[in-house]
Amino acid sequence: MGTSEEDYNFVFKVVLIGESGVGKTNLLSRFTRNEFSHDSRTTIGVEFSTRTIMVGDALVRAQIWDTAGLERYRAITSAYYRGAVGALLVFDITKHQSYDVVDRWLKELYDHAEATIVVMLVGNKTDLAEAREVPTEEAKMYAENNGLLFVETSALDSTNVEMAFETVLKDIFNKVQKQKQKSPLDNTVALSAENSNAMSASPSTEGKRACCLNL
Repeated sequence: MGTSEEDYNFVFKVVLIGESGVGKTNLLSRFTRNEFSHDSRTTIGVEFSTRTIMVGDALVRAQIWDTAGLERYRAITSAYYRGAVGALLVFDITKHQSYDVVDRWLKELYDHAEATIVVMLVGNKTDLAEAREVPTEEAKMYAENNGLLFVETSALDSTNVEMAFETVLKDIFNKVQKQKQKSPLDNTVALSAENSNAMSASPSTEGKRACCLNL
């Protein structure tokens, strides 16, 4: 029996970033709908999907946003990042150029998102291992040096897709739990100060928390 729209304790906004063509849309559809499209078209503007999963003893609703990696859509940047508590920075292991610009994407993310955001570097398309241009160890070392989580995935055959999203959501959840332990009398759950006043729980929403999510 599936969960209803109202049956969750937290809402976490997670953004997908990276160059066009690295597989962000298929990672999203594989995680939220278990689907893969071989003729996935370039994302126009912004799309998002949701999925609710158990994290610890809580039901977490992940609201995952996917944006075009093309320059002409960059005007939406600020609104896209606002309220995000997690990010998957995706590159294509078969295209070193998509990895070369990871620095720029990371800078843009930190320019617009909270410093506490949980970030995972994702090397996608491991099903094309014979065409690999980015060594695993190189990307792993970059992630370690920049305090990022790291995983390699394949949206085509589902390799590590669940693990990638679930790891990010668990990391966010653990941060929220630590914050609640520090302020046990405060019903507000927010990883950033700017959202704290708006996120206090009302009696009608007791048991649910929207973490840094501007709807």
